[in-house]
Amino acid sequence: MLPQPFRHEWMDAEVDAFREQVRRFIARELASSLESWRRQGYIPREVWKPFAQMGFLLPELDEKYGGAGASLAYQCVVQDELAKAEFSGNTTVHTIAAHYILDYGTEAQMQRWLPGLASGELFAGIALTEPGCGSDLQALRTRAVRDGDEYVINGAKTFITNGFTANLLVVAVRTGGAGSKGVSLFVVETENLAGFQVGRRLEKLGHHACDTAELSFQDVRIPADQLLGEMEGQGFAQLMSQLPYERMLLAVPAAAVIELAVELTLEYTQQRQVFGQPLYAFQNTRFKIAECATLAHVVRTFVNDCVQRLVDGTLDETSAYMAKWWCTEQQCKVVDECLQLFGGYGYMVEYPIARLYADARLQRIYGGTNEIMKELIARRLSA
Repeated sequence: MLPQPFRHEWMDAEVDAFREQVRRFIARELASSLESWRRQGYIPREVWKPFAQMGFLLPELDEKYGGAGASLAYQCVVQDELAKAEFSGNTTVHTIAAHYILDYGTEAQMQRWLPGLASGELFAGIALTEPGCGSDLQALRTRAVRDGDEYVINGAKTFITNGFTANLLVVAVRTGGAGSKGVSLFVVETENLAGFQVGRRLEKLGHHACDTAELSFQDVRIPADQLLGEMEGQGFAQLMSQLPYERMLLAVPAAAVIELAVELTLEYTQQRQVFGQPLYAFQNTRFKIAECATLAHVVRTFVNDCVQRLVDGTLDETSAYMAKWWCTEQQCKVVDECLQLFGGYGYMVEYPIARLYADARLQRIYGGTNEIMKELIARRLSA
């Protein structure tokens, strides 16, 4: 049994009860279908409506927008429990998109879109990455040009999580000149939208139930009031200011998966017989699991502290960058060590450890590569 971490203020009885409700719902309503969703390559967005009806999709939204007015800790708990059940990515991106509207939208925009996002009627994606662009968002080439009361969007996006299933996108485009000051964000409702097309649904190493797609915009016309914020050119600053919260939505699942990997490996090695004794009886096995369990405890302690600071409003960008890169690095390290102890069975996809291994690798890439995280930390250390 893994040691229990220090209980911060946010880890109260109400959060514990909420966590148990989320865990039971996932086990009862979602887990049995996950393998079929992996095979088809996506989870239908209708699946998330019952999840939303239970108050699990966006509990942190104000009640007037369809939420419960809960703290951000509740969303972290949702992401934690989904990760432990091998669900990844779908609702994370949906949540991040909702927060762009919550933090930068006008009251009219919030009233227009947030209730649908909270209820699951709308399911969101974020269209940032472009072919040849990657983490360098200042190099965006998709462009929106003002034409009267409309904007006309032309360009292409790739690696877009929920790109196939989403019916609402937060889209980063260029509305001005080169560099960060020329970037703006738009909210785009995609159903029956002329000129918008979902391209290939991309095949990935892992995260097979979380769809990733290419998108194209060809003379797509949207109302001018779908610009997010008061004026053009605010998009890059909007993207940057969300980073602490977004990084926590990657660090929390990292902690959850590390714990799951250790628990699975401990159980397996105690049952697996090798040379007439349990695999766990070998000192190397015990030492490896001890090392992984220690990392699991340290990661969880760090993450819980960051969640407390997120709830308090004191989580700084540097700590969030540290949490993202270090926790996801440990995720990959621990899962790899655990898989080794499964031997050949660890390479079989029917074993959860193999799926955790494939899924973990993306954690070091998306949400800003870990190399970018280190660069951002280094800049702040020398400021």
